[in-house]
Amino acid sequence: MATYDDPASELPRLRVSFGFQDDTPYLENDDDVAEFFDVKFCPYQPLDCDPIFAAVSKKHVVLCRISHTSGEANPCEIIGIIRDDDAEASACCCTWTKDPVSGRPLICIGGVDAKVKIYDVLEGKLFRCFSGHGSDVNDLATNPVNPSIIASASDDTSVRIWSIDPKHQERPCLCILAGEGHSSTLLSVAFHDSGRFILSGGHDQIVNLWTLPDLPTEPISVPLRVHYPHFSTSAVHSGIVDCVAFYGDLILSRACHDNVIALWRIEGFSSDGPPPSETIAPTPQTVIPNSQQNTQGGVSTKHDTARLTRSAFVPTISPQCPAQYTRILNFQTPNCGVQFFMRFKLHFVPDQHPVLAFCNAGGNIFFWDLKRLSIYSEFIQQLRKHDMRKPFPPGHHGSDRCSTAKGKPLGNLGSLQTGEEVKRRDEPKEFSAETLQSWADKYSLDNPHKALHPHKIEPSTANFVGRQAAWSPGGEWCVVVGSDNQAMVFQRWAKKIPPKAPKPVHATSFV
Repeated sequence: MATYDDPASELPRLRVSFGFQDDTPYLENDDDVAEFFDVKFCPYQPLDCDPIFAAVSKKHVVLCRISHTSGEANPCEIIGIIRDDDAEASACCCTWTKDPVSGRPLICIGGVDAKVKIYDVLEGKLFRCFSGHGSDVNDLATNPVNPSIIASASDDTSVRIWSIDPKHQERPCLCILAGEGHSSTLLSVAFHDSGRFILSGGHDQIVNLWTLPDLPTEPISVPLRVHYPHFSTSAVHSGIVDCVAFYGDLILSRACHDNVIALWRIEGFSSDGPPPSETIAPTPQTVIPNSQQNTQGGVSTKHDTARLTRSAFVPTISPQCPAQYTRILNFQTPNCGVQFFMRFKLHFVPDQHPVLAFCNAGGNIFFWDLKRLSIYSEFIQQLRKHDMRKPFPPGHHGSDRCSTAKGKPLGNLGSLQTGEEVKRRDEPKEFSAETLQSWADKYSLDNPHKALHPHKIEPSTANFVGRQAAWSPGGEWCVVVGSDNQAMVFQRWAKKIPPKAPKPVHATSFV
């Protein structure tokens, strides 16, 4: 198949693993479990600077700088520790933003005290504190278009949209997404690159897509309210949804017990053009049995699975559009057990291969290079043209269409087709069925329900539970944090020239 000797296709290797300070002595309760729950790189640095990340434990925010010139030594330097001394505080999530006036970097922290606390990173002091949620804040996200806008997801089943603009000093909560969206704890929230759409997921197994209204630019007296998402489904996952993210207009999500990360699309959804009107957001529908269901005593007992999904983009299914969403593929994440609050991270910028990272509950860190999927498709097409008589291994149909469940081509993804064209150094050679099958297990998209094996596995200690992965803006470094206040730092391009520096990401970059 294609060779992978160029820096763009290199996957990270473990550089160092180390532990942070145990912060459990600072907890007021009897909690003695040391754990880091979140890690994020600062996105506002120049790409040629040593990247800085924040790792969040229950009481500490640890700020680290990674050096490019550390040689074989530990590349991480702790440059600051912020401790929350509030008795009821125990943090679990973070996101970066910056002061809209001075441009100084800020780190936002959420946790069990139901507050969003914003710290000035340079001074280590509290900058702002937002109150309004009725229970734990479990995830935070920054609007990629306007970093003054922050989203928070809570146990109270709502997503709140906050502003750090001085104009909203008195009433910083601009909008509340709640009502007929979720019925239980929220664990994950994510912005679309356009800044106009939000994903949310949680304990009710539901993934919602919300459309943000035009947010006020002047002081307000009451926040806007959005009661209905434009898309809602509980059919993609069978467990607690603890991580959601956009990949262009596609969606990545995972749930405990599933042991996969799912890549799927909402049929009819596109970020091109104006956002959909709030008036077309679908309301919850009564579950109506159909004529083919099983019955007990003449009463139907099986529910129509289509009713698990409601969509403003495909309000009703039809022969012309037989599904409201389509699963494209799954990524295999074994040995997660009953653990939840385990989050993947996709590195996705122009001019670089999209790479997905995730750590399971057994200390294994998985990487997938999504560009290799399209390379494999082109390779199979070339192989078939070279000799149509060659048999393909069981489970691989030898097709170059990279189908989804509906038979739509992978070309609809668009973003998988970026980067260098597949390299063809030699004419295709003969390959054994075992070799072809091993490649199909990692790269074939013929069966969207068959999970793709990781393209690379980096092992650590067997009892390590990964909570969050993060990528540096330039893609050279990946950091994973989790149980026992441990951190693992991975590096690529250590001895090579990194690929072309990424350009700013805009919604129009994606198909």
